[in-house]
Amino acid sequence: MKPTTPRRADGRKPDQLRPFSLHPGFAPAALGSVLVAMGQTRVVCAVSVEDEVPRWMKSSGQTGGWLTAEYSMLPYSTADRCRREVTSGKPSGRTQEIQRLIGRSLRAVVDLEKLGPRTLWIDCDVLQADGGTRTASITGAFVALRLAVDALMKRGDLKVDPIREAVAAVSVGVVHGVPMLDLCYTEDLAAQVDMNLVMTASGKFVEVQGTAEDQPFTPDELTAMLDLGRSGIRKLIKAQRQNGR
Repeated sequence: MKPTTPRRADGRKPDQLRPFSLHPGFAPAALGSVLVAMGQTRVVCAVSVEDEVPRWMKSSGQTGGWLTAEYSMLPYSTADRCRREVTSGKPSGRTQEIQRLIGRSLRAVVDLEKLGPRTLWIDCDVLQADGGTRTASITGAFVALRLAVDALMKRGDLKVDPIREAVAAVSVGVVHGVPMLDLCYTEDLAAQVDMNLVMTASGKFVEVQGTAEDQPFTPDELTAMLDLGRSGIRKLIKAQRQNGR
């Protein structure tokens, strides 16, 4: 008898993304912004600009600009209230890891020299969390960045486009022995393998974060997850292009 594929929490096929949408201009005061929806996950990504660079760049004599990110989960983003990290005086280790990941992912596709002596701040605020908040943040942040750079070029602050190509991210994993794309929260909890992929439009990897939660995964499972991730990211980048200009 042919084995049956376990039914996913929301009825999707193993290679199917959650419903995905982008809503540009969500935060009008920002230079560029978007509300990204990935299933039940909702993240607001917004870009602000400062006409100066960090002190460490000045002291080291580095030219060009800088791009950095901040990430937060709002108290009502989860069923049990998520305490604001500002009350503890510093971001958690998880938050710092995600902020650095978002920043690295965007800097990988930006020519900082062409950005000029300015800093772009990318704020990613999770309104609702149902798995994949870091990957949704990266995918949405690129659209907000694209809109912000377009605004800077339109008003003459930038003469040359510093963005080399698009970047997006998605989660993959092995759940009940089956490689799956874009895990929701309940699938993430049950996953034997949990992996996040960040890739560019040209198909290059920016980051691969993968962990076996129970038993080590096989080379075949790794190949299957990478194939699922590539397929999903191609679809996400297509959606970015439709909403980024």
